[in-house]
Parts: sequence; structure tokens; C-alpha cells
Amino acid sequence: MSILTQHFNTKYDTAPFSQIKLEDYEPDFIVNIATAKAEIDAIIKNTEAPTFENTIVALDFSGNLLERLSSIFFNLNSAETCDEMQKIAQKVSPLLTEFSNDITLNEDLFNKVKAVYEQKDSLNLTAEQATLLDKKFKNFSRNGALLAEDKKIKLREIDTELAKLKLTFGENVLAETNNYQLHITNESDLKGLPEGTIEAAKSLAKSKELEGWIFTLDFPSYIPFVTYADNRELRKEIAIAAGKKAFQGNEFDNKEITLKIAKLRYERANLLGYETHAHFVLEERMAQNPDKVKSFLNDLLDKAKPAAEREFAELTAFAKELDRIDHLEKWDGAYYSEKLKQKLFNLDDEKLKPYFQLENVLNGAFTIAGKLYGLTFTEIFDIDKYHEEVTTYEVKDEKNDLVAIFYADFFPRKGKRNGAWMTSYKSQFIKDGINERPHISNVCNFTKPTETKPSLLTFNEVTTLFHEFGHGLHGMLANTTYPSLSGTSVYWDFVELPSQIMENWCYEPEALALFAKHYQTGEVIPQEYVEKIKESASFQEGMATLRQISFGLLDMAFHSNNPSAITDIKAFEKAAFEKTNLYPDVAENCMSVSFSHIFQGGYSSGYYSYKWAEVLDADAFAYFQEKGIFNKEVATKFKENILSKGGTEQPMILYKRFRGQEPKPDALLKRAGLI
Repeated sequence: MSILTQHFNTKYDTAPFSQIKLEDYEPDFIVNIATAKAEIDAIIKNTEAPTFENTIVALDFSGNLLERLSSIFFNLNSAETCDEMQKIAQKVSPLLTEFSNDITLNEDLFNKVKAVYEQKDSLNLTAEQATLLDKKFKNFSRNGALLAEDKKIKLREIDTELAKLKLTFGENVLAETNNYQLHITNESDLKGLPEGTIEAAKSLAKSKELEGWIFTLDFPSYIPFVTYADNRELRKEIAIAAGKKAFQGNEFDNKEITLKIAKLRYERANLLGYETHAHFVLEERMAQNPDKVKSFLNDLLDKAKPAAEREFAELTAFAKELDRIDHLEKWDGAYYSEKLKQKLFNLDDEKLKPYFQLENVLNGAFTIAGKLYGLTFTEIFDIDKYHEEVTTYEVKDEKNDLVAIFYADFFPRKGKRNGAWMTSYKSQFIKDGINERPHISNVCNFTKPTETKPSLLTFNEVTTLFHEFGHGLHGMLANTTYPSLSGTSVYWDFVELPSQIMENWCYEPEALALFAKHYQTGEVIPQEYVEKIKESASFQEGMATLRQISFGLLDMAFHSNNPSAITDIKAFEKAAFEKTNLYPDVAENCMSVSFSHIFQGGYSSGYYSYKWAEVLDADAFAYFQEKGIFNKEVATKFKENILSKGGTEQPMILYKRFRGQEPKPDALLKRAGLI
């Protein structure tokens, strides 16, 4: 029997990565699915009358071993994958979808849940218990329990196909990212690039036994190249390569897959009695329906567009004056924005990076979490990790009790997808009087240390680290009874509040003084730089807001309409971007086919939630600013009403309990310089 089919006998019950063999995954999934099925059968066969405890609670705690195995496998499939692992994912995903359908489409089980749900008013439940009951009932009713038998069969087919398509979508994007490299052999082509970027490119070429320098589509390589390389033709080449991932008519093309996913989601929503996929998703969000989302995005668009157009005109004039460029293209945006920013604020990432050594920034996040929430982070070396670059921490509170285990994984590598995310290897819950503490992971793609320099972050990477760490705190400080309501298990337009609010501390002199220290001299970041960081915070905010709105509108275009008439995905995307476009279109490029957030991840019909949560985070941080950014009273209210509560109550109820009122958009518009 493999280690993954039993409870781990490890320190803190941590994942035993070193003992896991690839060939064990598939048989282990089969064993753990069977165990979970037996637990479900026990609920169904229980001859006692259905109660909250013997049905709803039993259901929430069932499948614990399967849950742990799934989290380990799919987390590693994102952070440390290989061809064999991807093949296993294609095999086990349909099994998990089938198991999930076996639960939600089981009539006997649903009847028991329904029996408890119908007596909810007389059960005297706590707010958390009432939420759990409501969630369990909806999980059945919203996923086919009320359908006729033939429609249940159809739903199973759709769900199985969707699970496979989403996996393939992500695999294709990763393959396309890995398949491209820009190999430079002429040193003059490196003009404008920072020394650290050049050094990293040389070391990558060396690792591939090549002369010269190699740049890739991994963000720590790609972003500095399009931001600093003076060679416009090479910027164009790499930018077009990034934009045409999975849009090249080759074996990794995602055009058909993207359309199939959109159409199947629409068909699924119709089958369940909803007008579109967005109507289905948004019923369980703060925003409630597509009309509200569209009016939210369009309202923001009206406020941001004049500012964005002004900023774009300023950028165009600047590029013309500097380099006689008549028309700005997409591969010019980051380059001239950076130059303009330097001119206006005399501030560039290369000046700032020496003050943002990765280890110091991470310790800064730890220190801030200590000041706000009384947490201490201690690196530990006696638990397993899945890669040598991962660092592991014990998180304790003021009473020295264990709060969480934290895994940090910060550098790009071949088997790791691009971007940054937070995830969990074990949820928090309370069972048999024991508060089981969570195991939380932050995964990012920052510049690796070189032979001569440690990992030095751009300011954008600093805010990324704080953002993911905010999600991490939401997971770590979870304190709920039931696993399905714990940590980040909240409405998706609420989940970005804890992450986005953390970014605010990166702009505060008091916070920066704790960690922004020169990696060679230890000198604290000069006050003038801090002032410039704050001043430049709203630089081109109109353009940045327009960009986010464009992604939200594209998501809505796919999911709040009938997609069956879409034949040309590129033309469809172009129409969706019409109101938000600033740069000329690039014929070879298409974003939709690599838009992993909505076609692989969980953000379909939810991309708007970044901007939605920004309204919440600006309003919430204004409260901190009012009382002091390290004010213990406000921090405790935030911890007790937001971070620890997970999805136990409606988000607006929790927010008002913290803030004393509903959020107002004024703080966001003011922060963004839009009013």
C-alpha cells in the first residue's frame, strides 16, 4: 500500500514528497476514490433519520484522503510537472469528475441532504452551520441533482470532457512557453538590458551548452527584455512569440479547445436551467449576475478611459520625441513607459532592485504579518519538500502555538508554469476537538540568484510577493470548523481582498523601512525613492485599469452569451477589445487561447473580481491609514472578521462587521488618480 492511501506519519502531518513515486499516483487515486465512495455509501445506508451531523457534516469530512492526494498531485502538476505526470493527469481527471458526478447526481444522497435542508429553520444552527447546509444543498441542486436521468448522463459527459480539455489547454500553453527561445550571439543586441538580466541569460545559454545569451517567455526573462532591450526588432520578435502561444496551427494550438470549452460551459448551464455560464457562476458571487458585472466594468471604463487616452497620447508623443517613432506598437509599451517613468520620477527598477533582495522582502512580509497578526515564521529543515529550491517554515502565534506550515517556491524552472499563485496542501478544520492546521504554499517565478548577485526583485515582483502572501495569510489564519468553508474557500470576487490589501504596505515608508535595505551596504532605501515609489504608484493607472477591464470584458463576452456562433476566435476577441484598445492589433497574436485564468483556472466569469476586490481593498486600507498602518485594533478586526472566517458567512456581512459600513469606490478612484 502506497503512502498516499493512508494518513501520513510525518512531522505536522506534512506531505511525504520524497516517498512519492510517479507510478503510485494512478493506483492511489483508484484506491482513495474507492475509500471516499465507501464513506459516501455509509451516509446513504445509515438507517437513522437524516440529521445535520450524520448527513451534512459527514459529507463535508468524507474523502479526506482523496482530497490530500489531489492537492499534492495537482499542485505538483503546476509547480514540478513532467510528461509522465501530464499523462497521469489526463487519466485521473476523468475519474475525479466521474466521482464528483457520482456524488452530486446520487438521488438517495440528495434526498437525505434535502430532508435536512427542509427543516433548516427549526434546527437552531450557527451562522457557519447554516452556510454549510446551504452550500451542500446548492452543490446538488446547482450541479444536476434535480435533472431527469437522460440529462444527468449528458451532464456527466460534458463534465468529463471539460476536465480533459482544461488540462490539455494548460499543457499546450506550458509547451509553447518552453518551446521558444531567443538566442542572441551578437553582444550589441543586448544594449539597454540590465546587467542582472544579461547574466541570467548567459547562465541559461551555458546550461544548454550554447554560446551567447538565451531569453525565454518565462516572465523573469521576458519582462526585462521587452522593458529594456533597445533593439526594437528583437522586442517585436519576442513579444509576438509570447502573444501567439497556442495560436500557431501546430499540435499545441488551443483555438478549437478554447471554443469547445466555451460551448460546453454554455451547454452545461442551459442543461441546469441557466441562461449562460456567467448566470450560473455569478449566482454564487457578490456580483450576482452578468448585468451587474458589465455595468461595474463599464462604469469603471467610463472613469478610466479618458485618463488612459491621455496617458497613451503622452507616451506616443514621448516615443516620437525620443526615437521618432510615429506609431506605438505593443512591443513598445513597456519600453517607453519605463523610459518615461525614469524621466518623470527619475526612478527605474534597476535603481530599486538592490534594495529588494528576495530574502529581505520575504522577511519583510513575515515581519509585517508579525506586527499585524502576531505571527512568527521560522525556517525548518526537517520536513520534506518537492524541490531543493523550496523553503519551508513553521508559523506560530503569540502563544507559540502552531498556526500553519508555509512552503515558498520562488524561481522558474522547466516543469513549472508561469505566473504566481497560492495553494494549499492541507486545509484547516476542527475535528474531534483538534484544530488541524493548514499547509500553505506560495509559488512565484522571480529572477534566480546568479554567480555574482542574489535574487533582486523589481518593485512589481515585490508587490506580487506581497499579493500571494496575502492569499497565504487567508489560508494560514483560517479558523473554521468545516474544511469546505475554510481559508480561501470564499466567493471569488471576495478572495482577492486579503491578497490585494497586502500590496498596500509596499508603498508605506514605515513598512519599507523594515525590509528595503541595500543588499551590499545594508542601507535603508532612501526617503526620496520611497516618495517616488508613492508618487509613481498611479503612473499610467488609467492604462493599467483599461487593461484589466479588457480582460474582464473578454471573459464576459465568452461566458455571458451563447458562444455557438463564434467561428473565428481572433475576430471575436478583437470585437470584445474594441472599447478598450489603445495599441494597434497584432495579426499573429490572440490572447484567448492562452488565457489560462479563465480557460484552465477557476476565473471563468470571474476575471472582473480583481477590480471588484480592488474597491474592497482600497476602502479597507483607507481604514488602516486612518488609524495607523500597524494599528493592532484594526488588524485584529481584519483577522477576526475576514482572514479567519473563510466562507462561513456572506462576504458583505463579514466586510461590514470589519469596516462598519459597505465599501465605497471613492478610495480606489482616488488611489488610482482617476478622481
